[in-house]
Amino acid sequence: MQQQSNISHIQSISQLVRVLGFPAPLHPLITLVDYNNVSIDLFPKGQKVSLDFYKISFKPTFTGHIKYGQGYYDFEEGGLAFLKPKQIVFPPEDIESYEGIALYFHPDFIRNYQLGETIHQYGFFSYDVSEALFLSAKEKVVIANLFASIANELHNDIDKFSQDVLVSQIELLLNYSNRFYNRQFITRRAVNHEIVTALDKLLDNYFEENSLKKGLPSVRYVSTELRLSQRYLSDMLSSLTGLNTQQYIQHAIIEKAKEKLSTTNLSVSEIAYELGFEHSQSFSKLFKTKAKVSPLEFRQSFN
Repeated sequence: MQQQSNISHIQSISQLVRVLGFPAPLHPLITLVDYNNVSIDLFPKGQKVSLDFYKISFKPTFTGHIKYGQGYYDFEEGGLAFLKPKQIVFPPEDIESYEGIALYFHPDFIRNYQLGETIHQYGFFSYDVSEALFLSAKEKVVIANLFASIANELHNDIDKFSQDVLVSQIELLLNYSNRFYNRQFITRRAVNHEIVTALDKLLDNYFEENSLKKGLPSVRYVSTELRLSQRYLSDMLSSLTGLNTQQYIQHAIIEKAKEKLSTTNLSVSEIAYELGFEHSQSFSKLFKTKAKVSPLEFRQSFN
Protein backbone atom coordinates (compact mmCIF):
# COMPACT_ATOMS: atom_id res chain seq x y z
CA MET A 1 0.00 0.00 0.00
CA GLN A 2 1.69 3.18 -1.20
CA GLN A 3 1.37 6.33 0.90
CA GLN A 4 1.51 9.88 -0.42
CA SER A 5 1.31 12.42 2.41
CA ASN A 6 -1.70 11.07 4.32
CA ILE A 7 -3.23 9.15 1.37
CA SER A 8 -3.02 5.35 1.25
CA HIS A 9 -3.01 4.20 -2.39
CA ILE A 10 -4.26 0.65 -2.94
CA GLN A 11 -3.41 -0.57 -6.42
CA SER A 12 -4.78 -4.10 -6.64
CA ILE A 13 -7.51 -6.36 -5.29
CA SER A 14 -4.88 -8.65 -3.77
CA GLN A 15 -3.34 -5.70 -1.96
CA LEU A 16 -6.77 -4.68 -0.64
CA VAL A 17 -7.62 -8.08 0.88
CA ARG A 18 -4.19 -8.24 2.52
CA VAL A 19 -4.81 -4.83 4.12
CA LEU A 20 -8.23 -6.02 5.31
CA GLY A 21 -6.72 -9.18 6.80
CA PHE A 22 -8.33 -11.69 4.41
CA PRO A 23 -6.78 -14.58 2.47
CA ALA A 24 -5.92 -14.19 -1.21
CA PRO A 25 -8.98 -13.40 -3.40
CA LEU A 26 -10.64 -16.13 -5.43
CA HIS A 27 -10.12 -13.94 -8.52
CA PRO A 28 -7.28 -11.36 -8.82
CA LEU A 29 -9.51 -8.66 -10.34
CA ILE A 30 -12.76 -8.95 -8.37
CA THR A 31 -13.80 -9.71 -4.80
CA LEU A 32 -16.59 -9.38 -2.26
CA VAL A 33 -15.81 -8.16 1.25
CA ASP A 34 -18.07 -8.79 4.25
CA TYR A 35 -17.51 -5.79 6.49
CA ASN A 36 -18.87 -7.62 9.51
CA ASN A 37 -15.43 -9.25 9.58
CA VAL A 38 -13.35 -6.07 9.18
CA SER A 39 -11.70 -4.24 12.07
CA ILE A 40 -12.10 -0.46 12.17
CA ASP A 41 -8.50 -0.25 13.38
CA LEU A 42 -7.04 -1.29 10.04
CA PHE A 43 -6.73 2.33 8.86
CA PRO A 44 -5.53 5.12 11.16
CA LYS A 45 -8.11 7.80 11.88
CA GLY A 46 -7.90 10.63 9.36
CA GLN A 47 -6.09 8.40 6.85
CA LYS A 48 -7.40 8.99 3.33
CA VAL A 49 -7.64 6.05 0.93
CA SER A 50 -7.46 5.95 -2.86
CA LEU A 51 -8.43 2.79 -4.76
CA ASP A 52 -7.48 1.86 -8.32
CA PHE A 53 -10.76 0.02 -8.83
CA TYR A 54 -14.54 0.30 -8.54
CA LYS A 55 -16.42 -0.25 -5.29
CA ILE A 56 -20.14 -0.89 -4.77
CA SER A 57 -21.18 -0.96 -1.10
CA PHE A 58 -24.43 -2.62 -0.06
CA LYS A 59 -25.79 -2.08 3.45
CA PRO A 60 -28.82 -4.35 4.02
CA THR A 61 -29.64 -2.38 7.19
CA PHE A 62 -28.32 0.72 8.86
CA THR A 63 -28.85 2.18 12.30
CA GLY A 64 -29.03 5.95 12.49
CA HIS A 65 -29.14 8.69 9.90
CA ILE A 66 -27.32 9.31 6.65
CA LYS A 67 -26.68 12.68 5.03
CA TYR A 68 -28.70 13.14 1.84
CA GLY A 69 -28.03 16.41 0.03
CA GLN A 70 -28.64 19.11 2.63
CA GLY A 71 -30.66 16.94 4.99
CA TYR A 72 -30.56 13.67 6.95
CA TYR A 73 -32.83 10.70 6.40
CA ASP A 74 -33.51 7.37 8.03
CA PHE A 75 -31.68 4.58 6.24
CA GLU A 76 -33.41 1.63 7.85
CA GLU A 77 -34.04 -0.36 4.69
CA GLY A 78 -30.42 -0.26 3.54
CA GLY A 79 -28.81 1.20 0.46
CA LEU A 80 -25.99 1.36 -2.07
CA ALA A 81 -23.01 3.67 -2.48
CA PHE A 82 -20.57 3.77 -5.40
CA LEU A 83 -16.93 4.74 -5.88
CA LYS A 84 -14.93 4.92 -9.10
CA PRO A 85 -11.13 4.49 -9.37
CA LYS A 86 -8.90 7.24 -7.95
CA GLN A 87 -11.59 8.77 -5.75
CA ILE A 88 -10.20 9.70 -2.36
CA VAL A 89 -12.30 8.73 0.64
CA PHE A 90 -12.09 8.84 4.43
CA PRO A 91 -12.66 5.46 6.11
CA PRO A 92 -15.44 5.88 8.69
CA GLU A 93 -14.58 5.93 12.36
CA ASP A 94 -17.64 4.12 13.73
CA ILE A 95 -18.29 0.40 13.56
CA GLU A 96 -21.82 0.84 12.17
CA SER A 97 -20.36 2.29 8.98
CA TYR A 98 -18.72 -1.06 8.29
CA GLU A 99 -21.98 -2.96 8.07
CA GLY A 100 -22.79 -4.79 4.86
CA ILE A 101 -20.95 -6.06 1.82
CA ALA A 102 -18.72 -4.37 -0.75
CA LEU A 103 -18.04 -5.50 -4.30
CA TYR A 104 -14.66 -4.44 -5.66
CA PHE A 105 -13.65 -4.91 -9.29
CA HIS A 106 -10.70 -3.62 -11.27
CA PRO A 107 -11.23 -1.74 -14.57
CA ASP A 108 -9.20 -4.48 -16.28
CA PHE A 109 -11.90 -6.98 -15.34
CA ILE A 110 -14.40 -5.29 -17.68
CA ARG A 111 -11.97 -3.75 -20.16
CA ASN A 112 -12.66 -6.16 -23.04
CA TYR A 113 -16.42 -6.00 -22.57
CA GLN A 114 -18.99 -3.42 -23.65
CA LEU A 115 -19.37 -2.46 -19.99
CA GLY A 116 -15.77 -1.26 -20.05
CA GLU A 117 -16.82 1.37 -22.61
CA THR A 118 -20.18 2.27 -21.09
CA ILE A 119 -19.53 2.25 -17.33
CA HIS A 120 -18.85 6.01 -17.39
CA GLN A 121 -22.53 6.45 -18.30
CA TYR A 122 -23.54 5.28 -14.83
CA GLY A 123 -23.33 8.72 -13.27
CA PHE A 124 -23.76 7.55 -9.67
CA PHE A 125 -20.08 6.55 -9.61
CA SER A 126 -19.44 10.31 -9.51
CA TYR A 127 -21.89 11.00 -6.68
CA ASP A 128 -20.68 11.80 -3.19
CA VAL A 129 -21.01 9.00 -0.66
CA SER A 130 -23.56 11.18 1.16
CA GLU A 131 -25.77 10.91 -1.96
CA ALA A 132 -26.34 7.19 -1.46
CA LEU A 133 -29.11 5.17 -3.07
CA PHE A 134 -31.80 4.45 -0.47
CA LEU A 135 -33.50 1.11 -1.08
CA SER A 136 -37.08 0.11 -0.39
CA ALA A 137 -37.71 -3.32 1.11
CA LYS A 138 -38.50 -4.82 -2.31
CA GLU A 139 -35.47 -3.18 -3.91
CA LYS A 140 -33.26 -4.47 -1.12
CA VAL A 141 -34.34 -8.04 -1.93
CA VAL A 142 -33.41 -7.55 -5.59
CA ILE A 143 -29.97 -6.18 -4.71
CA ALA A 144 -29.36 -8.85 -2.05
CA ASN A 145 -30.13 -11.57 -4.59
CA LEU A 146 -27.72 -10.02 -7.10
CA PHE A 147 -24.93 -9.88 -4.52
CA ALA A 148 -25.68 -13.51 -3.57
CA SER A 149 -25.47 -14.52 -7.24
CA ILE A 150 -22.11 -12.78 -7.61
CA ALA A 151 -20.85 -14.45 -4.43
CA ASN A 152 -22.00 -17.84 -5.67
CA GLU A 153 -20.27 -17.35 -9.02
CA LEU A 154 -17.05 -16.23 -7.32
CA HIS A 155 -17.03 -19.41 -5.24
CA ASN A 156 -17.49 -21.65 -8.29
CA ASP A 157 -14.46 -23.12 -10.00
CA ILE A 158 -13.21 -20.59 -12.56
CA ASP A 159 -13.85 -21.62 -16.17
CA LYS A 160 -13.93 -19.85 -19.54
CA PHE A 161 -17.45 -18.53 -18.83
CA SER A 162 -16.82 -17.18 -15.33
CA GLN A 163 -15.81 -13.68 -16.36
CA ASP A 164 -18.67 -13.39 -18.87
CA VAL A 165 -21.18 -14.31 -16.17
CA LEU A 166 -19.70 -11.98 -13.55
CA VAL A 167 -19.55 -9.01 -15.93
CA SER A 168 -23.19 -9.65 -16.87
CA GLN A 169 -24.14 -9.73 -13.19
CA ILE A 170 -22.30 -6.44 -12.53
CA GLU A 171 -24.05 -4.82 -15.48
CA LEU A 172 -27.43 -6.05 -14.21
CA LEU A 173 -26.62 -4.62 -10.78
CA LEU A 174 -25.79 -1.24 -12.34
CA ASN A 175 -28.93 -1.21 -14.46
CA TYR A 176 -31.11 -1.89 -11.42
CA SER A 177 -29.25 0.87 -9.59
CA ASN A 178 -30.10 3.26 -12.44
CA ARG A 179 -33.76 2.33 -12.13
CA PHE A 180 -33.79 2.73 -8.35
CA TYR A 181 -31.99 6.09 -8.45
CA ASN A 182 -34.62 7.37 -10.87
CA ARG A 183 -37.29 6.21 -8.42
CA GLN A 184 -35.45 8.00 -5.62
CA PHE A 185 -35.43 11.30 -7.50
CA ILE A 186 -39.21 10.96 -7.86
CA THR A 187 -40.11 9.77 -4.35
CA ARG A 188 -37.92 12.44 -2.74
CA ARG A 189 -39.39 15.08 -5.02
CA ALA A 190 -40.27 17.43 -2.15
CA VAL A 191 -36.69 17.49 -0.93
CA ASN A 192 -35.37 17.87 -4.46
CA HIS A 193 -37.76 20.77 -5.11
CA GLU A 194 -36.24 22.46 -2.07
CA ILE A 195 -32.85 22.10 -3.76
CA VAL A 196 -34.24 23.56 -7.00
CA THR A 197 -35.66 26.49 -5.04
CA ALA A 198 -32.28 26.99 -3.39
CA LEU A 199 -30.62 26.88 -6.82
CA ASP A 200 -33.02 29.51 -8.19
CA LYS A 201 -32.29 31.77 -5.23
CA LEU A 202 -28.55 31.18 -5.63
CA LEU A 203 -28.65 32.18 -9.30
CA ASP A 204 -30.79 35.26 -8.60
CA ASN A 205 -28.31 36.43 -5.98
CA TYR A 206 -25.40 35.66 -8.27
CA PHE A 207 -26.75 37.84 -11.08
CA GLU A 208 -27.43 40.64 -8.61
CA GLU A 209 -24.07 40.53 -6.84
CA ASN A 210 -21.34 38.57 -8.62
CA SER A 211 -21.82 38.32 -12.37
CA LEU A 212 -20.10 41.64 -13.11
CA LYS A 213 -16.99 40.52 -11.25
CA LYS A 214 -16.90 36.73 -11.68
CA GLY A 215 -18.43 36.10 -15.08
CA LEU A 216 -21.07 33.47 -15.75
CA PRO A 217 -22.02 31.03 -12.97
CA SER A 218 -20.47 27.61 -13.51
CA VAL A 219 -21.70 24.10 -12.77
CA ARG A 220 -18.86 23.71 -10.29
CA TYR A 221 -19.87 26.91 -8.48
CA VAL A 222 -23.55 26.05 -8.02
CA SER A 223 -22.89 22.43 -7.01
CA THR A 224 -20.31 23.54 -4.45
CA GLU A 225 -22.67 26.16 -3.01
CA LEU A 226 -25.47 23.56 -2.78
CA ARG A 227 -23.07 20.98 -1.30
CA LEU A 228 -23.91 18.39 -3.93
CA SER A 229 -21.70 16.55 -6.40
CA GLN A 230 -21.85 17.93 -9.94
CA ARG A 231 -23.15 14.67 -11.39
CA TYR A 232 -25.84 14.15 -8.72
CA LEU A 233 -27.15 17.70 -9.13
CA SER A 234 -27.25 17.32 -12.91
CA ASP A 235 -29.06 13.96 -12.77
CA MET A 236 -31.52 15.25 -10.16
CA LEU A 237 -32.33 18.34 -12.24
CA SER A 238 -32.73 16.21 -15.37
CA SER A 239 -35.24 14.02 -13.55
CA LEU A 240 -37.26 17.00 -12.30
CA THR A 241 -36.94 19.52 -15.11
CA GLY A 242 -35.56 17.73 -18.16
CA LEU A 243 -32.50 20.02 -18.04
CA ASN A 244 -29.02 19.21 -16.80
CA THR A 245 -27.22 21.76 -14.61
CA GLN A 246 -25.55 23.60 -17.49
CA GLN A 247 -28.83 23.82 -19.38
CA TYR A 248 -30.62 24.97 -16.23
CA ILE A 249 -28.07 27.76 -15.72
CA GLN A 250 -28.45 28.82 -19.35
CA HIS A 251 -32.24 28.86 -18.94
CA ALA A 252 -31.86 31.13 -15.91
CA ILE A 253 -29.54 33.42 -17.90
CA ILE A 254 -32.05 33.71 -20.73
CA GLU A 255 -34.93 34.41 -18.34
CA LYS A 256 -32.91 37.13 -16.61
CA ALA A 257 -31.98 38.56 -20.01
CA LYS A 258 -35.63 38.63 -21.08
CA GLU A 259 -36.47 40.50 -17.90
CA LYS A 260 -33.82 43.14 -18.60
CA LEU A 261 -34.72 43.42 -22.28
CA SER A 262 -38.40 43.98 -21.51
CA THR A 263 -38.13 46.25 -18.46
CA THR A 264 -34.97 48.38 -18.98
CA ASN A 265 -33.38 50.55 -21.63
CA LEU A 266 -29.98 48.89 -21.28
CA SER A 267 -28.28 48.04 -24.56
CA VAL A 268 -27.70 44.41 -25.54
CA SER A 269 -23.98 44.85 -24.77
CA GLU A 270 -24.74 46.30 -21.33
CA ILE A 271 -27.10 43.43 -20.53
CA ALA A 272 -24.52 40.90 -21.69
CA TYR A 273 -21.90 42.52 -19.45
CA GLU A 274 -24.25 42.61 -16.43
CA LEU A 275 -24.98 38.91 -16.85
CA GLY A 276 -21.28 38.02 -16.86
CA PHE A 277 -20.50 37.62 -20.57
CA GLU A 278 -17.10 38.83 -21.74
CA HIS A 279 -18.38 39.36 -25.28
CA SER A 280 -21.87 40.49 -26.29
CA GLN A 281 -21.67 38.28 -29.39
CA SER A 282 -21.57 35.18 -27.15
CA PHE A 283 -24.65 36.41 -25.31
CA SER A 284 -26.56 37.14 -28.52
CA LYS A 285 -25.67 33.72 -29.94
CA LEU A 286 -26.86 31.89 -26.80
CA PHE A 287 -30.02 34.00 -26.60
CA LYS A 288 -30.97 33.29 -30.21
CA THR A 289 -30.25 29.58 -29.78
CA LYS A 290 -32.49 29.33 -26.72
CA ALA A 291 -35.19 31.95 -27.46
CA LYS A 292 -35.27 31.44 -31.26
CA VAL A 293 -35.08 35.21 -31.77
CA SER A 294 -32.27 37.73 -31.31
CA PRO A 295 -32.20 39.98 -28.21
CA LEU A 296 -33.22 42.99 -30.31
CA GLU A 297 -36.08 41.10 -31.93
CA PHE A 298 -37.28 40.02 -28.50
CA ARG A 299 -37.18 43.63 -27.25
CA GLN A 300 -39.03 44.88 -30.32
CA SER A 301 -41.86 42.44 -29.62
CA PHE A 302 -42.59 44.48 -26.46
CA ASN A 303 -42.65 47.86 -28.25
